[in-house]
Amino acid sequence: MPGAITGTLGVAALVYGLSSAATTTNGVSHWGDTKVLAALAAAAVLLAAFAVIEVRSKYALLPIRVLRSRDRTGAYLISLCVGTALFGMFFFLTIFVQNVWGYSPLKTGIAFLPLVAVIMAASGIASQAVPRIGARPLLIAGSASMAGGMFWLSRISEHSSYADGLLGPMLIIAAGLGLLFVPMSLVSLTKVRENDTGVASSLFNVGQQVGGSIGLAILGTVAWSAVATSVRSRTASAAVAAKAAGHPLTAAVHKQITDHALATGFSKAFLVSAAIGLLTLIITLAAIRVTRQDLSGADPMAAPVG
Repeated sequence: MPGAITGTLGVAALVYGLSSAATTTNGVSHWGDTKVLAALAAAAVLLAAFAVIEVRSKYALLPIRVLRSRDRTGAYLISLCVGTALFGMFFFLTIFVQNVWGYSPLKTGIAFLPLVAVIMAASGIASQAVPRIGARPLLIAGSASMAGGMFWLSRISEHSSYADGLLGPMLIIAAGLGLLFVPMSLVSLTKVRENDTGVASSLFNVGQQVGGSIGLAILGTVAWSAVATSVRSRTASAAVAAKAAGHPLTAAVHKQITDHALATGFSKAFLVSAAIGLLTLIITLAAIRVTRQDLSGADPMAAPVG
């Protein structure tokens, strides 16, 4: 019970603090807000208490032996990075295509369908490839693909077309994610005791969920800070030009300024996502050493994907 209480409240405080910390659309940072600092401090204390309790508990919710495998811990870190990059990407990409390109919610959903199809196809390929080549090559290829696709996506602008601005990078990202999900799920359960499979699986999913809150906090701060700076700069320049011409700023000019600012800010956020993808590749190269033989008895479709 003490572990359950401190662990649950600690993760909840962490997610709440990070979700409240991000810079908002007006460019105002909230990292120094009292509630954010209090939530993050509480998270640190509660999670530290949880760690102490688990180390000393005879019947730990999170046995330390689960984290002693470098491969398994690496898989959890990869899961964290994927969640960090992916949640933020979808959040800002949805805002971009609706507010800048003028897509309806229905059209936006349809525009994202190829990503789902490619993830499913790549996951199927990965399931068949794991017994033949092992997890590490797939994790390397998936991480590199995700990072490259995110970098391509960071080139998006208000003048981009769907094909080259969204579809192309989205397919590369989807292929990378499909190659990542199956092997990192399998690695997270490799050589784990039967009575530890529940906690090993849950840690994999916790990584993605906590990563999502981290991604929204970091990417939100980067994106909205850049958006606010761009709006102020271009509005000032446009106001000077309009005053010289003897007419006020029009709604069309305001729309152009806003669209450019959103493209600029979100581009920087996607660039951060690309850096997170690169970090995923580094973690894979440094931590994952699991062999094909280690996974020979695993069922790829039984792993906790997503």
